[in-house]
Amino acid sequence: MCECGRIKGSWTQTKDSLSALKQRRSAYYVNVIETAIRANKQSGASTAGINTTGSALWEEAVHLSDVSRGVYEQVQEKFDIPGISQDTFDFFNVRFNRKRSTLLFPNYSLQQRLVGFHAVTAKSKIISRESPDSEEDQKYTKRIINISSEFHPKGVPSGLFGFHQEDLPPSQIIITSSEMDALAIREVSKLPVLALPNSIAHLPQESDLKKLFCGLTTTSVLGGCQAVLQETKHYEMLLDQYSTWSFGGIKKGLKLSSILQEATPVSHKSIVTFPSLREEVLGELTHAEQVAGVKWKRYPLLTKFMKGHRKGELTIFTGPTGSGKTTFMSEYSLDLCMQGVTTLWGSFEIQNVRLAKIMLTQYSETNLEKNIKKFDQYANEFEELPLFFMAFHGSQTLNRVIEAMRHAVYVHDIEHVILDNLQFMIGLGSRQSFSDRFAMYDNSIAAFRDFATKNNCHVTIVIHPRKERETEELFTSSIFGSAKASQEADNVLILQDRRLIDPIKGKKYIQVAKNRYDGDLGIFQLHFNKDTLMMSPMKPPKQTKQKKAAEFISPDKIEQEGGDKYEIFERLMLESKSEEEIGIGE
Repeated sequence: MCECGRIKGSWTQTKDSLSALKQRRSAYYVNVIETAIRANKQSGASTAGINTTGSALWEEAVHLSDVSRGVYEQVQEKFDIPGISQDTFDFFNVRFNRKRSTLLFPNYSLQQRLVGFHAVTAKSKIISRESPDSEEDQKYTKRIINISSEFHPKGVPSGLFGFHQEDLPPSQIIITSSEMDALAIREVSKLPVLALPNSIAHLPQESDLKKLFCGLTTTSVLGGCQAVLQETKHYEMLLDQYSTWSFGGIKKGLKLSSILQEATPVSHKSIVTFPSLREEVLGELTHAEQVAGVKWKRYPLLTKFMKGHRKGELTIFTGPTGSGKTTFMSEYSLDLCMQGVTTLWGSFEIQNVRLAKIMLTQYSETNLEKNIKKFDQYANEFEELPLFFMAFHGSQTLNRVIEAMRHAVYVHDIEHVILDNLQFMIGLGSRQSFSDRFAMYDNSIAAFRDFATKNNCHVTIVIHPRKERETEELFTSSIFGSAKASQEADNVLILQDRRLIDPIKGKKYIQVAKNRYDGDLGIFQLHFNKDTLMMSPMKPPKQTKQKKAAEFISPDKIEQEGGDKYEIFERLMLESKSEEEIGIGE
């Protein structure tokens, strides 16, 4: 390939062209076909680059505008191209070889110079057969047209059909995959049209093209065309069904203007535009409550902050050792499960029997050890919940856990997966280095994040915090491992245990440290009931409206009541944090 002249061809054709150029003493672009033909005439030697058949075809052919009306009608009948005028053929410089019954469609380079042609030959024959639908021996005749074609020069991409037009390149171009389609479009409109019968590599790359209407026969050709054009980053490709673009479609009377208006943009599968998102955005605005997810009934303040439990998200939950993470997460997930959220529990730290006992006790809100007669009643009800358990205990490989989760989502339509906890699942081998452990945690978090997104399933992971002072509160940076867990998570919940600082007045509370959906952060107090194993806040006593309006609870009264008033728990946090740090602000 010659970059300066934009010439493409085989080595033999290159030698012929250089030889012809030397004889002509010209510094201009050498036409591969015409120069070789002239050189052949002058020297009497054979044209090696252009085969004899191709040279003869071009020399013997005449413009269709030069043939008589009768000959032109024969061409229309032979090639089955009614409706195409001689002026349209003449516009594209199409030639006709009457001796060989061949149409020659010229192709042009980016410099609008002739570089080759497409030879299309039509041979027709008439056959007679007996009619299968007739009871009598009737015969019918049928005319069959056999079309054959070849490109010259052979084996070389031969440019674009129609690129000779002086007003090219315009801001909009129609591209088809055959010359016949280009002729038909030009016949019914004056829009610039090109054909790519041989190669998509000849599309104009340096033009100011803004819109490209493509009517191509196969998705593979379209894909290649799109790949070439995307490099320029300024094309808007529009595509419509090929059947409406084709010569046959226009022959049926289809209007080209309506076809162009209905053309749709061709985009990458990973790229979308606002029109494709508009209805979904409207749906989220119209049905904000449903989009926010399932509400917690036992934890109303959690619903207030997080707005709901949504599919496809990743939640990280951490808290000090022995603070009640599993107990809280059990009731947290049970609340959702009782509302129809299909749940899968993966308990790697405690066995499923003990976990089921905790959940059943929380479900019944009764000390079943003291009311064993009620076991069957509550157990029968508990069995109806959409709740499943992984048969794992202790360390497991990541692939095995992911495979079980994927199977559960496919078979049971799981919407919520709880993994308790990540350290027990991965295990800590004695030979593992510090960097290896961090890499394993990061890989696990990335895998669960990917699983939640692809399967539209909420994944909650319980992770132990780092080893820190018991007198210090936990933060998102306290989560064990690197920062990847808190970065990948949509939500971060922290169980803070102030009893470690003040065993008498200290309380447990849940801190919403990250909320990607809504951004609201806050805290709410936990109240552990040893009989029912519940940690949900106690319901405040019913009050009249007048009493609610008149009552004022002083800080002294808070201490007298032991801080059990769930609505005024803000005092507890203000002892250790400022209002801005806590994120209450209400």
